[in-house]
Order: sequence, then C-alpha cells, then structure tokens
Amino acid sequence: MGAATPDSAGAAPPDSADAVLPDRADAVTPDRAGADGPYDLVVRGGLVFDGTGAPPVRADVGVRDGRVAAVSATPLPVGGAGEVLDAAGSWVVPGFVDVHTHYDAEVLLSPGLPESVRHGVTTVVMGNCSLSTVYSDPVDCADLFSRVEAVPRSHVLDALRRHRTWSGPAGYVAALSALPLGPHVAALLGHSDLRAHVLGLGRAVRPGLRPTGAELRRMESLLGGALDAGLLGLSTMTSPFSRLGGDRYRSARLPSTYASWREYRRLHRVLRDRGAVLQSAPNAAMPLNAVLFLLSSCGFGVRRPLATTLLTALDPKSAPAFAALPGRAARLANRYGRADVRWQHLPLPFEVYADGIDLVIFEEFGATAAALHLRDEVQRRRLLRDPHYRSWFRRDYRRRFPPKGWHRDLHDALIVACPDGAAVGATFGELADRRGAHPVDTFLDLVAAHGAKVRWRTTIANHRPAVLDRLSADPGIQIGFADSGAHLRNMAFYNFPLRLLKRVRDAQRAGRPFMSVQRAVHRLTGELADWFGLPAGRLRPGDRADLAVIHPPGLDDAVEAYAEAPMEVFGGLSRMVNRNDAAVAAVCVAGAVVCRRGTFAPGYGVTAGRGRFLAPRRR
Repeated sequence: MGAATPDSAGAAPPDSADAVLPDRADAVTPDRAGADGPYDLVVRGGLVFDGTGAPPVRADVGVRDGRVAAVSATPLPVGGAGEVLDAAGSWVVPGFVDVHTHYDAEVLLSPGLPESVRHGVTTVVMGNCSLSTVYSDPVDCADLFSRVEAVPRSHVLDALRRHRTWSGPAGYVAALSALPLGPHVAALLGHSDLRAHVLGLGRAVRPGLRPTGAELRRMESLLGGALDAGLLGLSTMTSPFSRLGGDRYRSARLPSTYASWREYRRLHRVLRDRGAVLQSAPNAAMPLNAVLFLLSSCGFGVRRPLATTLLTALDPKSAPAFAALPGRAARLANRYGRADVRWQHLPLPFEVYADGIDLVIFEEFGATAAALHLRDEVQRRRLLRDPHYRSWFRRDYRRRFPPKGWHRDLHDALIVACPDGAAVGATFGELADRRGAHPVDTFLDLVAAHGAKVRWRTTIANHRPAVLDRLSADPGIQIGFADSGAHLRNMAFYNFPLRLLKRVRDAQRAGRPFMSVQRAVHRLTGELADWFGLPAGRLRPGDRADLAVIHPPGLDDAVEAYAEAPMEVFGGLSRMVNRNDAAVAAVCVAGAVVCRRGTFAPGYGVTAGRGRFLAPRRR
C-alpha cells in the first residue's frame, strides 16, 4: 500500500469550501432539535471526517448529552445551544487515539494530560513495554519506570506513594476513574509489574531463575483478574537494553526480559482465550525472536489469532534494509498464518536530543551502559576520562554488527548547547576534525568537562521521506509508538497525528499523494480504536462526542518544531513539548470543549474531568 491508493491518487486536499464534496446522504442525519430539544454544542460548517475512512462531508455536528446527536448538511439551529464552535474552513475529526504512552505516573499528578489533549488526542493507552503500576509496590514501580523511560525516579515514587490507593486491578481502575481525567484512558497490564509482584523484584531479575508451577498459575490468575477489571491485555518486553533504576538492582534488565518462552506461552494462552491484546518489543538483534511473536499471533485457521502489536516499524539509519521487513512480515503472517499482528510506527523523523550521555539508546552498548550505570556525576566523569574506557567506547563505536538503534556516527550529532560556545552548531565529528582528534574522544572530552550541559541531537530513523510514506500507509503497520509521557528531555512526539496530517496534505499539494486525508484520519482514529476494541475514534450519530477542530493552514513548519515547558508536577523539570495551537482550534471530550487553541477550560484536569476509563470490547 506504499503507492497511491484508489481513494488518494490525484486527490486535492479538502482544505476549504471550494473542495468538491461527494454526495453522502448516508453520512448525515436530519435535524432533530425540534423533537429532542436544543443542542449542548453545535460545531458549524466544518468538513467532517467520521473516522471510518469515508470521504468527508461539509456539515454541522450537533451534540447532546455528551454524544453526537446529528451530523447535518443542513445548518442546525443554534437557538438555545449551550455553545457554538465555528469550524468554517476547518476539518472536524474524531479525537485522535495514542496507543503507546507511559503516562502511568503522570496521570496521578496531572490527570488532564494536557500535552496530548492540546494536540487533539482524546484517548490514550498506558501500561506499555511491560511497565504498569497495577500490582507492584511504589518502590518497585519507581525502579521499573525511571531509567528505561527517562522520568525522574523521585517524582514517580512520590506520585505513587501519595496517590496509590489500590491493591489490584479493580482498585486501579476505580482509582483512575475517580480522577478528573482530561482524555479517556485505557490500560495494559505490564508483565514486568506482574512478574515483580509474584516473584519479588530481586528474583524476577535473577538470570536463569524459572517460576515454579504455582507461581506461573498465580501469574495466569492475576492476568485474568486484570482482564476482568477491564484492562486491554498484557505488555511484555524481550528487548534487552531496558534497564532498572534505583540502587537495589540497578542496571538489571526489566523483569519481562528474563522470562522463558514457556512463561510467555502460558500468558499468551490466557490472552488468546479471552480475546485480549498483547503488546511487546522483540529483540531486534535476534530475528528469531520476532518470528516467535509472529507465530504466536497465528491462528492457522484452527485457533483464535492472538491480537499482537509490536515495536517497532522504523527506517533506521543503522540498518536501512530493515525498513521493509516488519510490514512485510506482518502481511505474510496475517494472510497465510491467519495472524492478527501489527507493528507500531511513528509517522515522522525519529529525532532525539540528549543531555551529555543520558540517552536511552545508549543502553544498547556496553561502554555507554556502564556510564549510565553511574549516577554520581564525579564518578561518571572520572570514567569518561579513563583511557581503557575510551578504548572500549571506540570498539563499540566501530562495531557495525549487529545493527543497533543508534547509527554510531558522531558526524551526525549536532551540538545545540554547550558552555564551550565554539562547539555550538557543530557536530561532534566536525569538532573532532578541527581538533585532529577521534570523534569519540571529542565527545567524551566535552561530556567529561561539562556533563549534562552538553545538549545535542540526532535523527536515528525515519529520515527518508519516500520510505516514511510507505511505512505510514502499510496495512501491516499501525500508527503508534509516540512514547508520550516518557523521555521527557529526549523527544516530544505528542503531536504525531498533526505531523502525519501535514505530510499527507503537503504530498497532495506537491502532486505525489501517498494517502488521502480521510485515510490518514482513519489511521489515527477509528482504525486504532477498532483494533484495540475501544469505544472511540468515530464521529457518527450515537458516538461519544470526542472531536478536534483542525485548522489546515496551521499545519505549517511549526508542527515540526520542538519547544520546552516546565513540568510543575515533576518539580519544574523542563520537558520537551510541541506547540501547534494554530493547527488545533478546539478539542472536545465527551461533548465539552476542553481546549481552545492551547487554552484549557477553567478547572480542567483539577476539578473538572470529561475523560473516562475505557474497557475494551473483546474479540
């Protein structure tokens, strides 16, 4: 599906009232205001996308009691309406769905999750990558989350100690439901959380240890209890570079990575029997590992497929030949093995920032992982100056196989801030060339001298526009992997839906369409909601009125820029964010306008919440 599809080839972007709209009588409903009373909200004159992939219609949307009451090509009466939104010249779309977030701690402190909602996201999925806070105690959860997701451990621990009122999944769901949620929230159970709770964190990260039969049965029972409470399914992790924080078991891998396939299979059986979802991250350095996940998803016509969503479909600089494999493998497994598998994909260049050596992809390498193991800055700087350590780093830097997430090219790493002003604006490689030094030595000299004050960036994947277009349109791939709420100083992909819409619109205007706008909206809304079984992602009569009003002229270069903003709930930490308020005119959750061009309604996320915990429809 990488080439233009029948619904997109040659299509003009429907930006304005001049766009040619199809006759879609089936997509509109008559005005029923006379029968049912005035509307609580009327969204007037926008180009309405219903989230099914159908062509849009110019229509008014009438909302009553939190749900869409009418979608009408005839103007709806506004007399007595509680609120009117003028959407002329804009797109009215279902609220976007973000299926890969790590908001598990942040939601307790800032239930409005404004960095997602301001960009039109109205449904988020937590509990990814084997990490959740359902069963384990606060200290264990803080150790699980802090290092791999690059969030401050002290604030994770504080959030859980102050707000944890649950002792299991039913209480967890009740606690989330009691919060003034901004968006709707759904959740997976993390296998590392489950394993640490059953085995104890120390045993859960002991190499070679296998749970007893009784412990495996308890894991199965607790997973079943989580599904009964309304969790989507289970998230696991086999990628080995995700590490624990804290002091007790620092630098051990996440507990899920120590499990055997026997353990995985038993948990998969529970998911399959219950029609639940598996999310996981295979070990990219071991292709057989990914094959095992594909086979686990297969039904082969004799059993129910296991709905499986995997990380990740990228176009990595370190291994460009890899880009085509995930989507192709998913299509083959789905067609011939009767599987139900998708690879998650970030539909934009994967640009990351780092403060000194603090970057999660450095966990892949022995030398850099050794530096990250040290929390004391003095010890770390001493290590970076050590000649033997530098030789180790250079060996890792030169080694090209197996491919890793980092491309290992310091000529492709731009210094954006440094106390040494002469370094700013150069790459580490360029600076090394000026000094007649090895790029690794130049990098380590700067970080040893200035620590986290050396800020730099690089793009590790999705750098080829044509390949990115093919990935974004591939039916074996779903739009996700934004990692919202994690890696607060490293990246900001909260606006990934806007980035995809901009790319689609720009491609159409350039005469090289790879996807229609309605297909892009479907990929970001109804397609994801349907696959996860969530009551979201549609904008039809009877659907919950979660919507965003997108102003197409606002899909400009600002959408591709990053900003920083203090995160008050994490002690004022300056987090990377996106600011595209010209593109998102308004966001509504359950029929209420919660955000207008970046300004939130009074009490939003503090005393007033429109979001709900969403339980899935099982397969």
